[in-house]
Amino acid sequence: MYWHEILIELTLMPLIAFIVGMAMVLMMRKIGAKLQRRVGPPLLQPLYDIVKLHSKQTQISHGLIHEIGIVMAIGGYVAAETLLPVPGMNGIAEKGGLIALLYITMIPSLGLALGVGQCANPNGSIGISRALTAMLAYDIPFVIVAFGVAYLYGTTNLVDIIAQQQAGGVAAWGIVQSPLLALAGLIALQGMLGKQPFEIYVAPAEIATGPMVEMSGKFLGGLFIMQCFQLYTASVLYTTLFLGGGENWVTFLFKIFAVVAIPMSIAYLFPRYRTEDLVRILWTWPGMIGLLGLAFLTT
Repeated sequence: MYWHEILIELTLMPLIAFIVGMAMVLMMRKIGAKLQRRVGPPLLQPLYDIVKLHSKQTQISHGLIHEIGIVMAIGGYVAAETLLPVPGMNGIAEKGGLIALLYITMIPSLGLALGVGQCANPNGSIGISRALTAMLAYDIPFVIVAFGVAYLYGTTNLVDIIAQQQAGGVAAWGIVQSPLLALAGLIALQGMLGKQPFEIYVAPAEIATGPMVEMSGKFLGGLFIMQCFQLYTASVLYTTLFLGGGENWVTFLFKIFAVVAIPMSIAYLFPRYRTEDLVRILWTWPGMIGLLGLAFLTT
């Protein structure tokens, strides 16, 4: 592949992720509206929100680290998109792999922690401490799941994992080969997205929206963009590991939207857990299920 083709892919992959991510945010709001018997937002509401937030005057900036934190929060996911193969585009997935992707997906939370940490607002600090605890809680079971998938297919290269699943048909998909790992990954995915019952770091009734308390204008707009990338990244990663990736864009979009719809539907039906409950549940259930999945693979 020529350098200009790679450059085009590296430009298109984050752009597609952002557009699809906005559609996922809309779907998330529509699901919540239906479950709560409301009408829900119009089609272009996510785009309106981003434009509105960036057009507003930012009330205050707490310094360079505050600015860099938002850049890291968005940039981490932008980098992650280039490592996630999609139909017709592999980006630099063959050079990176699953391990590099797991490390990169930690950057947004760390960037958010840096940015909010400079604000010296106690509500923001409480929210960040909870967010980092949540990251530790869901990362451990997800690393177990990732190790299991790598062991199952004998590689950490996401392109090869997709190729093996597609070559063997549905029977070779990760969700069929190891349903326990797929179930553990789905529970960990709920924590990764930070939705109920694992949204303790936002907790608007307790800590005044936590990390977002000092975010206004462009900063809040940046967090909205980060959410779009977050939904897309998590769903594509799960689809890549367990649902055979995408043979074409129609099946690919169907799979990733279905993956997002499951945790979003659960989110609006359950209350929020406390921090200690979040850690206990994520380490106990997806962690133990993932270990059982590994045990079955090695027998």
